[in-house]
Amino acid sequence: MSKTLMKLSAAAFAIMAALPAQAEDVSADTVVATVGNTEITLGHMILVRSGLPEQYQQLPADVLWDGILDQLVQQEAMAQDDLAKETRRVRLAMDNERRSLMAAEAITVVAKQAVTEDAIKAAYESQYVNGEKGQEYNASHILVEIEEEAAAILAEVKGGADFAETAKQKSTGPSGPNGGELGWFSAGMMVEPFQKAVESLSPGDVTGPVQTQFGWHVIKLNDSRAKEAPELDAVREQIVGTLQQEAVSGYIDSLVADANVTKKDKSEFDPSILTNTDLLED
Repeated sequence: MSKTLMKLSAAAFAIMAALPAQAEDVSADTVVATVGNTEITLGHMILVRSGLPEQYQQLPADVLWDGILDQLVQQEAMAQDDLAKETRRVRLAMDNERRSLMAAEAITVVAKQAVTEDAIKAAYESQYVNGEKGQEYNASHILVEIEEEAAAILAEVKGGADFAETAKQKSTGPSGPNGGELGWFSAGMMVEPFQKAVESLSPGDVTGPVQTQFGWHVIKLNDSRAKEAPELDAVREQIVGTLQQEAVSGYIDSLVADANVTKKDKSEFDPSILTNTDLLED
């Protein structure tokens, strides 16, 4: 091998050695630091980052790296110090943390298993296609400040005055210039007194005066119809959440029911003892 080729090979090797480890060579067990005989791994760092407040998780990884690693190194150094004792408080906290994490692992599995495409489609059919979809209403209104004025307008409209023209002339609401038209809406979209008044009408009926925090209304129901089922994709996220919640709730209830659980009645204790942190001391 020529000297030139040997030099090139050596340079290439040096460059490759200096490159960061490739993704396939890295795992959660990859050691990033040691403190004495204790290893700190990439997995430890990933868990710290995942537990940071949202605003810090938005920071670039190269900004977070040194801070997270320094924190873990400092904590491990302090944990190894003679002043650091595994007290009752520490042991109890570790018990609670392990219990919480193990439960969370089980919940994650149950929630994941509950969500299949078949389950989503079945829930969609049951809740939205075949279920009660409710009504939608198309109404118009005339809004004024004084009840007597609303009563006079109601009499005019019932006497034959055109509702839309009257709304354009007298309504103080933003829909006035459009003849008072509010378009289509369903239950819960309007304030309660207005919604109740609309639901009591048949298409073409007019009612009033109806008071809300906005003033006094004269209301006309233009039309009503059964709500159409939304597209599956529009409610997919909501269905997934419901499936997961129901599955997890049922799973927990069944586990507790089948377990050999005994609980002391709180009447045996003074509940204020919960604030006595002195009991945690060795």
